[in-house]
Amino acid sequence: MLRLGLPGVGAAPLRVLALGCHADDIELGCAGTLLRLKATAPAMEVRFVVFSAQGDREREARASAEELLDGVAQAEVVVHDFRDGYLPYLGPPVKDSVEATKDFAPDVIFTHQRHDLHQDHRLISELTWNAFRDHLILEYEIPKYDGDHGMPNVFVPLDEATTRRKVELLMRHFGSQRSKRWFTEDVFLGLMRLRGMESASASGLAEAFYGRKLVL
Repeated sequence: MLRLGLPGVGAAPLRVLALGCHADDIELGCAGTLLRLKATAPAMEVRFVVFSAQGDREREARASAEELLDGVAQAEVVVHDFRDGYLPYLGPPVKDSVEATKDFAPDVIFTHQRHDLHQDHRLISELTWNAFRDHLILEYEIPKYDGDHGMPNVFVPLDEATTRRKVELLMRHFGSQRSKRWFTEDVFLGLMRLRGMESASASGLAEAFYGRKLVL
C-alpha cells in the first residue's frame, strides 16, 4: 500500500486547523492523529476551534484541548457558544466564524465529514470547503447512534499507546457524555480496530478520514 506523509512532518512548522461542532468532536474524530503529529512534527502549530460549547461543555472542551495539545509549539483554543443543534439556522455568524480561521493559513484542516447525519456537523463541513479552496482537508468520522459510517479512504495508523491515550482523554474529560449509550471505550476502540484492519495497520489500529480532493 502506498504511504504518503502530511506536509511539514519532520520539518517546521506544520500548521493544523482542527474544526469541531461540539466539545468532544475533534477528540473523537482525530485525537489519535493529532497525538501522532505532535510526536513527529517538531514545531507544530495548532488552532483548535469548537463551535458549540457552553457551561460545563465549554470547560470540558478547554480542559481536553489543553491536555491534548500540551507540548505543541504553538496552540490556540477557540470555543464559541452557538446553540447545539441549531447551527444551520444560525448560518451567517457561524459562517463568519469559519471565515475568521483563514488568517491561520493551515497546511492541513480536520473537519466533519460531509455526509454526517448530524446537521451541525454537515454545516461545518460545508463551510470548511467554502472557506478553504486550496488546502488539504481531511474529514473525520464520529461514532454515534445514527450509524452513518461510510467508506473512508485515508488512514492514519496508531500504535497501542496512542490509541489508549485518545480513549483515556475522552473518558476523563467528557463526563457529560458518559450517559450516552455509544460513548464507551469499547465503541471507540472498536472503530479504530475496524479501520486498522481495513488499512492493514501493523498495530491493528487506525483513524480514518475522507480525503475528497488531493493533489500529488
